[in-house]
Amino acid sequence: MKVGQNTVVTIDYQLLDADGQMLEQEQGIAYLHGGHGGVLPVLEAALEGAAVGQEVRARIDPDDGFGHFDENAIRREPRSAFPPDVEVGMQFAGSPNDSDDMAVYTVTEVGDDHVLVDGNHPLAGQTVEFVVMVRGLRNATEEEVAHGHAHGPGGHHH
Repeated sequence: MKVGQNTVVTIDYQLLDADGQMLEQEQGIAYLHGGHGGVLPVLEAALEGAAVGQEVRARIDPDDGFGHFDENAIRREPRSAFPPDVEVGMQFAGSPNDSDDMAVYTVTEVGDDHVLVDGNHPLAGQTVEFVVMVRGLRNATEEEVAHGHAHGPGGHHH
């Protein structure tokens, strides 16, 4: 069996920066392959046709991954708009100016009268490389395809 449309793929991965330094690693992550949004499209394309035990590498540029850094996504908000225990690193959902969309903002500074939040993805502006080992493959169930994600160990649980 090979990675293809509507297969549940279990992977181990390492995420490396442009210099080859490890940023993150995970094991036993399951996703539904085939355009369901479980992984970045460039990574999904690189995994297409891979078999269990095969290593796949995919270089992801900002345009195809985490976007470009946007200075306008940094906001200075009144301290009173946050809970008393707010601290650097906390994340909050909010809407960008003049938008009904929602974004995740990370607190980067807490002052006496303000909180600085950043709506950029932490990897915005960076080129990264995924090193992925395919650990398992199976056909997705009808329910998984209908829901658009893998169920069970390593996947989504209802």
